[in-house]
Amino acid sequence: MNHTADDYSWPACMACGHELWVSEAGRLACRPCEDKTAKRLAELPALFRQLNTTASLMRGARKVGAATSGSRVPPIPPRLGVLSLAAAGGVATRLRDIEDAWRAALGWTVAPWRGSPAEAVPEHTKFLINNLPWACDAYDSIGQDIDEIRRLHSECTAALTGERRPGRVNIGYCPAADEETGGVCGKQLTASAGSPRIQCGNCGTEWPDMAAWRDLRRAQEAAIETGAAV
Repeated sequence: MNHTADDYSWPACMACGHELWVSEAGRLACRPCEDKTAKRLAELPALFRQLNTTASLMRGARKVGAATSGSRVPPIPPRLGVLSLAAAGGVATRLRDIEDAWRAALGWTVAPWRGSPAEAVPEHTKFLINNLPWACDAYDSIGQDIDEIRRLHSECTAALTGERRPGRVNIGYCPAADEETGGVCGKQLTASAGSPRIQCGNCGTEWPDMAAWRDLRRAQEAAIETGAAV
């Protein structure tokens, strides 16, 4: 069968579908898609740290003066997007699946131990960034993976910024002593996923870092044990 010039189709990027430039001949994904994907990968570790912090706050919040049966303090209303991305099957797992597929295609060891999700995400992203040029040149499924990385980045961003107060959650009531009443301050405390600092808007008591959060939790528990009411 003879083919004419009309049968020829100019190669296109497998990720965005745009025709490749002459300088991109032989590639499977265009350079703009590679650059955007590298940027998204570089941002994912910081996004995951915020997600992981928010998920921890949601699981650990306690309310002064609550009943002592079962879970003594009602949990913060769940933000399922945050929990699903921070948990098993979330960000770390989805990045691991891409890394494993690339390793298999390269003939390298699959599934190296990466530790906890918090430890794994930076390692996965480092591997993917380092090998992204190869994948854009020669990996047949790069279009799907670029789309998955774009979707994952979008889901993380939306989970953190989709509320009126981005990245903030209630973490229980202020247990600081009220000098006038002798009880506890009782003001609802909030924390931001982007900062370890917590400050009571009523009495001004401050917990500046993660170590101080443990003191805050102990003080809240002590207020519960002594029956302090808000």
